[in-house]
Amino acid sequence: MAEPKQVSLDKMWKYVKGFAEKSGTTMHPTPAVTEAVVKGLAMHMDELGKPLCPCNFYKDKQAEAKLRRWMCACDEMQIYKYCHCLLFVREDGLPITEYLPDGHEGREIYGVVTDPTPDKGRALKHKASAAPASLGETPESSASTS
Repeated sequence: MAEPKQVSLDKMWKYVKGFAEKSGTTMHPTPAVTEAVVKGLAMHMDELGKPLCPCNFYKDKQAEAKLRRWMCACDEMQIYKYCHCLLFVREDGLPITEYLPDGHEGREIYGVVTDPTPDKGRALKHKASAAPASLGETPESSASTS
């Protein structure tokens, strides 16, 4: 597997550290988790010019990058403060799930995990009621239920 360019790695490390601070989260306490996600983001920067989430499978990365919903920090992080990659978490390594809608896979897996810094993050929380309730939902399917 090819390695990302150092400039992309440096850019992603700077972004991740800044976003963690801004959102009131920390990077995963296991360095290998954080390093793998940051490397994946940097590789997508090299390939797509955008930090597309490396923790999803995309049939068409270019098309997905244009939609922006899985651009780091993804819609789920901006709306619910939930990072399915486990890059942005609480100090104990758990993802914040308290804002997720009932039935969301994060809530199903981790239960309700409270936010220790509710005054930070969630720049798009106003979109919470209109956001898809699960990762697998498409904008088309969520629009039909609105």
